[in-house]
This record gives sequence, structure tokens and C-alpha cells, in this order.
Amino acid sequence: MKYDIAIIGGGPAGLMAAERAGELGASVILLEKNSEPGTKLLLTGGGRCNLTNNVQDPRAFVARLGQEAKFLLSALNKFGVIETLEFFQSRALPTRVENDNRVFPLSNRATDVLEVLIKDLKKYQVEIRPESQVKKIITKDDKIVKIVLTDGQEILANNFILATGGKAYPQTGSDGDGYKWLAQFGHTIISPRPSLCPILIEADFIKELEGLSVSEARLNLYQGTKKIVSTDGDIIFTSNGLSGPAALDLSRFIDDEAIKNLSLEVDFLPQFEISALDKKLQQVLKTSSKQIKNSLDGLVMPKFKPVLFKLSLLDGEKKSNVINRAERLALVKLIKSFKLKIKGLAGFDKAMVTKGGANLAEIEPKTMRSKKINNLFICGELLGLAGPTGGYNLQICWTSGYVAGEGAVD
Repeated sequence: MKYDIAIIGGGPAGLMAAERAGELGASVILLEKNSEPGTKLLLTGGGRCNLTNNVQDPRAFVARLGQEAKFLLSALNKFGVIETLEFFQSRALPTRVENDNRVFPLSNRATDVLEVLIKDLKKYQVEIRPESQVKKIITKDDKIVKIVLTDGQEILANNFILATGGKAYPQTGSDGDGYKWLAQFGHTIISPRPSLCPILIEADFIKELEGLSVSEARLNLYQGTKKIVSTDGDIIFTSNGLSGPAALDLSRFIDDEAIKNLSLEVDFLPQFEISALDKKLQQVLKTSSKQIKNSLDGLVMPKFKPVLFKLSLLDGEKKSNVINRAERLALVKLIKSFKLKIKGLAGFDKAMVTKGGANLAEIEPKTMRSKKINNLFICGELLGLAGPTGGYNLQICWTSGYVAGEGAVD
């Protein structure tokens, strides 16, 4: 049997591509190496599935992703955030908007999101072939001829969609095979690296801060003395670095090649200007006869105090009302400008997404068609796009998958 469309990869992008192509009447086969599709989808949002981010204007959405994301603009105009919400709500999956415009299913279950997609695939008679690992893809005259599976089976189709994902969450089967195949087809691959992952810190005191959770901190990334970017949000110190939404977002801007020149600065109290914090500290210290280690409650978290006193060379046993100006300013500086040396990024096994991938200049933005292989369409995490946390990356998958599925039918 020869299919209209063969899709490699049953993640969010592949599922949406199969749904759209099936809806348009194409005969579709979906090849998934795992025992069932949607493995990575079930992990998103801590199992709750952060469907999208409720930034409904395509240009505003693209602005959150970076300069290269202009590639996605025409696709978002066809199937963007509004269409995604309508898609799931029309299939009896109500959603709600939470902090930072994050959209979740009302049920808080990623399984419900997957069930919607699987139900549609069955409705449109998409053949789902689990435990089907691709061994090689045969091309001739700038077209794919067939797919050969590891068990020797051959899959023939008119058009092919590659939706294998990147290298993040390798436990779900994302091993980077898609990049290898694209490179063989002549595509330029921008070196994949972990993104939205914990940041590793080089400091002898970092272990002492393990478990310290800070709400609404500000992280500033510096290259030398130049501030590159800032992110606001929650952070948590780990045994070897920083995690939490603000740290994960900042990891997008950390390049391994420039790591030696990069440093990180934590502002524990961004709501205070330096002068305002100094004034507040003066009031607290002057009116207290307690030891300073007991006077900073409400300003400094208990877990941070030992490191704060160690780095400021201040004796925590000292009485608050005898702290001099230089000692007070040292505390202010550490609270507002806690400098950390970046060692690197956690690996792909800790990353939410992959940054890098297929060069967008070699892909047709309106259809996701490859400019190298006439009957190949590329979508999802394989694209050289990566957004911040909060549902942006799943929206990239929904959008590019929908457009690829539609493009492969035309």
C-alpha cells in the first residue's frame, strides 16, 4: 500500500500534522518508535500540559520567541493561539488561563489532550503504527522514495513529514535522528544544544543554598561587563546551580562557546531600588538590638543568611544597631547583585527543548516544505526555533504541525 502521507514521529507536531492531513481526506500513516504516541506530550507542564500561551496576536507571540521566529508568522496567521484554543475547546476540552498567560486544560490532565488528538486520528482513519523505528530514508532525484524500518518493512508515500523532535527528553526517544537525516538531505543543521534547562554554577557555597526557593527574583546575564538579557520569575537553587522558570528562560541565551565570558547576577529583591533597600535596611538595623542574623527576617530568607554573612565577611552574631555603613552596603550589594560564575548548562536529559536545528532559510514558511527535498515537510522541535517557558514551544508544534499536514495534502 502506498499512502498519501507518511509521518515520522508521534509527538505534538506529528499528531497535529496527522490530524490535519486526515481531516482533509488524505490517507495517512503515523510512525512512532515508542509503544504509543504522545510520550513527550504527557510530560509537559508537569503532566498537566501547558497547551499554549494566551498571547493571541501573532506578532506579539513571535516577539517573545526572538528575531528568527518571524519565520513562523504566516503559519501563526493560519493556525495560531486563537485557532489552537478553538481546536481543543470544540472537541470538548475546556481550558483556563493561569499566571503569565499559561493555558492548561481545565482537567489538569495531559492525558485528556492526547485523547482528543487520538480520537481525531481514529475518526479520520489515520493508521498509527507504534514501535516502528526508521532505519533509513531512501531518496532519489530530490524526493523521498520510501522509508525502511528496522524490521525491514518499507513504507511508501507521496509526501513525508518529519516530526521526530529534537534531543531534549531523550528518555522519550528523542535522540536527534531527525537532524542526521536532514543533514543527509543537504539541510544545514544549526548545532543543537539544551535549552530551558538548569544552569550549572561554579561556586564552593552553591551546595549550601540547595533548596532555596525565591519568588519573583530577577536574573541578569552578563557577557563581560555588558548586560545581555534579564528574566524575572521564580528560581530555585539546586546542589550544583539554578533552576526554576526564570533560570530556565535565561538558559536560552547561554552559549557554550561563550561560557568563559558569561556571568550571572541574582537580584533577590527587584521590587526595591538600591537606595530604597539601603534605606529600609537602615530602619531595620537602627531600631533593633537583636543579632543581625535575627533582624533580617522578611528581607532575607533563612537559607540565604549563612552565605550572605560569609561573603560579606559580616559576623551574624553582631548586634544590628552597631552595623556600620560599609557593612550595610555590603549586604545591600549582595542582595541586589549576587554574582555567580556560570559553569555550563545541564544536559539534554534535563532540558525541556532543543535550541538549534534545521536552518529556517531552507524551509518554506507557509507550508513547512523542505527546499532541498520536494516531498518532505519539517515541523516541531526539528525547526531552528525555541521559545521561553509557558506554552510557547508547544504552540510552535501545533502551528508547524498543522501547516505541514495541510501543506503535504495540497
